[in-house]
Amino acid sequence: QVQLVESGGGLVQAGGSLRLSCAASTLTFSRWSMGWFRQAPGENREFVGTISGNDGSTIYADSVKGRFTISRDNAKNTVYLQMNSLKPEDTAVYYCAASYYTARTDISEYTFWGQGTQVTVSS
Repeated sequence: QVQLVESGGGLVQAGGSLRLSCAASTLTFSRWSMGWFRQAPGENREFVGTISGNDGSTIYADSVKGRFTISRDNAKNTVYLQMNSLKPEDTAVYYCAASYYTARTDISEYTFWGQGTQVTVSS
């Protein structure tokens, strides 16, 4: 049973930073691309970014480009989302997910999902 467990969410003021982590178990981690998505109340879940398993290449949504950075440590089976210059509109539940394919931005192409972690940015 694959498990993805996010951590690191919380309350932060606008302009602040948070780092989310997502630990994976029972997964050949380096073979999987890892994505981050978020869902605000009343909104659809949206793509934030993804990192490939082999070369660590990344893709970001325009809304977070230049502020968020995804990295991974394959030895620790963990992916990170560093969020800087946070804005109130970044408030959402953040989910990590695993896809067997590279450079995927669509929710439907991710197989395994974490339970989510809340990020709240106050103005």
